[in-house]
Amino acid sequence: MLTLISGIVVGFALGLTGGGGSIFAVPLLIYLLHVDVRTAVGVSLAVVGGTSLFGVLTRLRSGEVDFKVGGAFAITGMLGAPVGTWINSLLPPTVVLIAFGILMLVVGFRMWRKPTDSNGSTHDSTRPKAGWQSWLRIGLIGFMVGVITGIFGVGGGFIIVPALVLFGGVTVHRAVSTSLMVITLICLSGVTSYLAGGETMPVELTSLFVLGGCLGMMSGGFLRARLSGNTMRRVFAAAMWFLALFILTKTILESHDTNQLEAVSGPKQTSQPTFEVVATSLKFEEAIQCFGEREFLAKT
Repeated sequence: MLTLISGIVVGFALGLTGGGGSIFAVPLLIYLLHVDVRTAVGVSLAVVGGTSLFGVLTRLRSGEVDFKVGGAFAITGMLGAPVGTWINSLLPPTVVLIAFGILMLVVGFRMWRKPTDSNGSTHDSTRPKAGWQSWLRIGLIGFMVGVITGIFGVGGGFIIVPALVLFGGVTVHRAVSTSLMVITLICLSGVTSYLAGGETMPVELTSLFVLGGCLGMMSGGFLRARLSGNTMRRVFAAAMWFLALFILTKTILESHDTNQLEAVSGPKQTSQPTFEVVATSLKFEEAIQCFGEREFLAKT
């Protein structure tokens, strides 16, 4: 039940804000559902990708998805996602959580400052499509979003939507829908590289989370057209700041306690196996290779 509710929260936030809502997935998985950091990132990739796919399918009929610009963004993003999952595998969980908390503070700041009208759209109108410089920027930003997605398991809509508007000449309304397509493809790449790295994913938990995300996205999209965009964005921004401070404080305190415990108990002593122990589990020839012929003769 908690898994379904958590999915609804993430989907609702994603459908209501149009970008940035998926960042709640990892904290909910870790602190509410007690999933380890590495697994939480993988599950979040699947959940955000599945929920975004549902959002794209509901918008295809109305022609709100720009496949040309979104495709260019997604291609480089799909190349960046495996790089991000590889980086995640190298980082200690404490570093991932601290960096994730900082990312949440930045996203919350962007959401707080982003001006919107009553329908939740920014005041930017359609911009003319520029030359190769803008396509290059879109490609570079797409790669960066892919890396961030792979490391933290977030969709990156808070970067994708402004980039599509500024460099792709896409209206904000179309940018939100197009970003869902981009997020779907980038998350697909991230999940593939995650599983290819030998990681496993709890199927039942992931499926329930995706189901909740789809339900939440429907309700979030429904309310988005009826509530003040500025008010809702700032509410979510404040929630992100609160959650980010909680993650940073908890992670730093736990790391400090671990260091103090190690300082009191001292470094772990590694006991060396004796000849007799090795000889009972190995052949005598192998024991001689481990300890040397001189020590073997002394023992016998």
